[in-house]
Amino acid sequence: MAIIVPFRGLRYDTEKAGNMAELITPPYDIIDDRQQKAYYKKNPYNIIRLEYGETRPHDNEEDNRYTRARGFFTSWLQQGILRHEEKPSLYLYEQEFTENNCRLVRTGLIAGVGLEAYDTGMILPHEETLSKAKADRLMLLEHCRANFSAIFGLYDDENFTVEKLTKKYKQFDPVIAFTDENRETHRVWAISDADDLKAIKDFFRLQRIYIADGHHRYETALHFHQQQATLGIDKYNFCLMTLVNLHDPGLVIYPTHRLVKNLENFNRLQLLEKLKNLFDVQELKLPEENKAEFITNELHKLKSFTSAYNAYLLYAGDQKLYRLLHPRNAENKVMVKRYGAFSPQWRTLDVAVLQGLVFEEIFGIDSHSRAGGQHLTYTREEAGALSAVDAGKYQAVFFLNPTQVKEVTAVAAAGEKMPQKSTYFYPKLVTGLVINDFCR
Repeated sequence: MAIIVPFRGLRYDTEKAGNMAELITPPYDIIDDRQQKAYYKKNPYNIIRLEYGETRPHDNEEDNRYTRARGFFTSWLQQGILRHEEKPSLYLYEQEFTENNCRLVRTGLIAGVGLEAYDTGMILPHEETLSKAKADRLMLLEHCRANFSAIFGLYDDENFTVEKLTKKYKQFDPVIAFTDENRETHRVWAISDADDLKAIKDFFRLQRIYIADGHHRYETALHFHQQQATLGIDKYNFCLMTLVNLHDPGLVIYPTHRLVKNLENFNRLQLLEKLKNLFDVQELKLPEENKAEFITNELHKLKSFTSAYNAYLLYAGDQKLYRLLHPRNAENKVMVKRYGAFSPQWRTLDVAVLQGLVFEEIFGIDSHSRAGGQHLTYTREEAGALSAVDAGKYQAVFFLNPTQVKEVTAVAAAGEKMPQKSTYFYPKLVTGLVINDFCR
């Protein structure tokens, strides 16, 4: 069963800290160096100093990004920059955003969620993780004893039980309300009524939770809990999550495209000949102008092939775009040979087929190379990816369709993990709305 834990959330006092739009950030793992510097300048209390502090040339064991995060955290608590909720609570969270020129709203529940090993089948991952990222998150957790950002979890409820239970709160003013730099509007209501908390906790007892984003943080939290439990300390047995219904109309997944680099003896014409043995290859001539609009339209068309084909667009220069189609077939000989131990659902994923038939079979990019990043870079930039290939920074780019929510849950339910960067849930959860402070 999924255990829901109300907690005394830690929130910014905006009268002291400033506007919420200046205090939040996206998740740490999509912030580059330039953005990190920008968030430092936005506000002296921006959450970047806690969640993803800067590294400095003379860092040492006594003075580093983790010790500085602990220092800022302690100081802000003492100053009242951050204040605890009076009562243990859960938090209703609305995120309003624009997608395809339409305003959508995604609703979630910010909660403490009891930590479970994956093999219990109650909390399931869908992507692989990297040890380096988990070591970083563990250092932060050990120093600060807090969750500064929420893991993104999904659950399956066609009856919209939580939405019905919490609808009444929306008639009141939210405890947090602001619009950020991306024109996303955030609204949060605190839920502390004992009956409502019990009803929500009872509902989730029969729910399975799928991790959408935050695998590294979840596995780190579980490791830290197990580590502390051996010392007789049991208060770290939950972590901060935002739970979203799989049937929420505002749940959007974007694709993450693959840029190829540093392959020896790369030849576009030879690649095309090899691809023709595996795919139906259709040439699409790129116009000299309005390339961004053209690629957007072609990606929109690509979605129409999803039910019957693994479908991709390839650009390797020379102003020529190629559509690659491969019939969805879990019994493809190459895929069965390479991934016979995986479920049919896994073997028909677009990301898995591209990995098996192209990156491994043709390019020889094995799991070690993928993990090391020597030959693959991931991007959501479409026009920018074309320009990067034209500039010679990359040899080719493969554009993908978004992974479907039903694929995420099917693979997770089979106890498997997708290749890295298989999903990009949009919009990302922001960091800094509500903090879980274990030492309260």
